[in-house]
Amino acid sequence: MKSDNGIKRAYARLCGLIAVILLLMISTAEFVMLGSKHDANYLYRIELNRVENEIAAKGDGYAFDPSAYGTVTAVTVGAEEGSDLDEEFLKTEEHCVVRLINGRYYRIDYRQDLSDERREIFLRVNICFGAVALTLAFILIFLYFSVIRNFVRLSDYPEELAKGHMVPPLPQSGAGFFGRFLWGLDVLREKLEDEKKKNYELQKERNVFLLSLSHDIKTPLSAIKLYAASLKKKLYKDEDKTVEIAGKIDHNANEIEAYVSKIISASGDDFLNFSVNPGEFYLKDVIEYIRNYYAEKLSDVGTELCIGEYSDVLLSGDRERFIEVLQNIFENAVKYGDGRRISVEFREEEDCRLITVSNTGCTLSEDETEHIFESFFRGSNAGNKSGSGLGLFICKKLMNLMHGEIFAERDGDLMKITLVCPRR
Repeated sequence: MKSDNGIKRAYARLCGLIAVILLLMISTAEFVMLGSKHDANYLYRIELNRVENEIAAKGDGYAFDPSAYGTVTAVTVGAEEGSDLDEEFLKTEEHCVVRLINGRYYRIDYRQDLSDERREIFLRVNICFGAVALTLAFILIFLYFSVIRNFVRLSDYPEELAKGHMVPPLPQSGAGFFGRFLWGLDVLREKLEDEKKKNYELQKERNVFLLSLSHDIKTPLSAIKLYAASLKKKLYKDEDKTVEIAGKIDHNANEIEAYVSKIISASGDDFLNFSVNPGEFYLKDVIEYIRNYYAEKLSDVGTELCIGEYSDVLLSGDRERFIEVLQNIFENAVKYGDGRRISVEFREEEDCRLITVSNTGCTLSEDETEHIFESFFRGSNAGNKSGSGLGLFICKKLMNLMHGEIFAERDGDLMKITLVCPRR
């Protein structure tokens, strides 16, 4: 795919840039070392002058220190001025000069070629650069196979899922660092596929249901039309017969009303698929999840988050669904509150733990409060805020399925939503 090639090209350019930088570093180091090698050929002259000056300054107290010089290897004291120099004094395996200093001859041995030391340093530097190059090559190859290659495989996956395309499962072999991420994407893929199938089935059932009801409604509706036409034309002179016809019209109207009630009930309760997995979870686990999820977000918008003290307890229900309920309540508090504070409080009641989420800035009337758990209900405080009116409706359904309860109350400018959670 085009995006895959783009990622590969970008990574190839990065690798090329790193290679160029490394080559420039190696070339610079080589150039510096070659220049210093050229300068070393003249180092012995400087050190010879330095030795002569030190002998002249210290006289008989001079002591040669070979570690202080790179080219001078030895200093030999000879005869005094005017005496003949013997062959033993002049015998040496190194280059040497004889200098008359302070009335005495000195033989100074030195070497001009420092190539062995320079060659050793040169070799060590090249070995270091080679090791760095091999290490970088290994790291880049490792990054490609463990990160980049898997990222290329994933690059178009979320977009395809968002479009509703049923993509094949992602193989998790060789996933490297993306193992858990691939597993999560695969779970999402399976869930979306399952939801898509359920929606198709639900749509099919609904169409059949509506067609069936439409057919059933036509019969009493036709009868009502006939009876109405008869009455309009005054075909029945007998008053008793007229009352009988009116009764039949009422009966058929009641029948139609029953069908309409079925449609409303189906539209109100069956348009969402509610399911929970019975189990148990710790209260602290859920509250810490909510704290971590909302603390930074609320802080960014200047909303104070206050979570009261509580003791951990094992609750009965579906952990994921319970988190969904709390998130719906928090989203409502953020959307319809004034942004000053959202608080969570806890209390015990018989075999239940009560969790109350309250937000400041409630403008909902008392009459509207009792309707907020109805489907598609939106209060007068909704204004131009987006929403479907289903958040709290879903919360109530889920809490009931987990054998819990949810209710709302106003306390001044506070809107309080309380969850009644059964303990394990």
